[in-house]
Amino acid sequence: MSPVRIVIIAKAPIPGFCKTRLIPALGATGAAELAHRMLNVAVNAALASDVGPVELCVSPGLDEYDWSALDLPGGLTWSGQGIGDLGARMARAAQRATSDGAPVVLMGTDCPSLDSGMLRRASAALLDHDASLIPAEDGGYTLLGLQRFDETLFEHMPWSTPGVAAETRRRIARLGWRLCELPPLHDIDEPQDLPRLPAAMRAELPAHLRSTP
Repeated sequence: MSPVRIVIIAKAPIPGFCKTRLIPALGATGAAELAHRMLNVAVNAALASDVGPVELCVSPGLDEYDWSALDLPGGLTWSGQGIGDLGARMARAAQRATSDGAPVVLMGTDCPSLDSGMLRRASAALLDHDASLIPAEDGGYTLLGLQRFDETLFEHMPWSTPGVAAETRRRIARLGWRLCELPPLHDIDEPQDLPRLPAAMRAELPAHLRSTP
């Protein structure tokens, strides 16, 4: 199998632009700072997995934001997300990444527990499956791996609802594809998710938000 390209769908850690649902707990600046730390965790996990090239697919685009100021690790390739809803942006990234026949793993930056080992498992599953999926406990997903592209996996999806993973499973089944589903992980989207951060990140939160669930 060709090396697996990992594409990280990322928003710049700009106050008021990213992690807006965490602003009531952390403030706009605090939410952006946490987003920056989670971005670093995601990039380092992808690079450490060593399954293939790692692409950071970003919003705002490279001409609109100084991404170099974030001092992210080297060894990345870069692309802009472009316009459209999340599905349109993910579809473009997936189609581009698979255009040369190589498999792709799409991931975000909201799940610090998505480590290099899980990325290797999801990538290895594509040896004998058409798709791999790591659901999120809130009903979405934290990772989608694909051997090839099909736009129906991204069109008219109820993004940011508890039905995303289930609908993705249904669409994969309709395609007749073999799916490998790995155990669910927890995204950090809402204030009630903050206690599920890794201990080192949780220690930087205000004291009242640090207690484990």
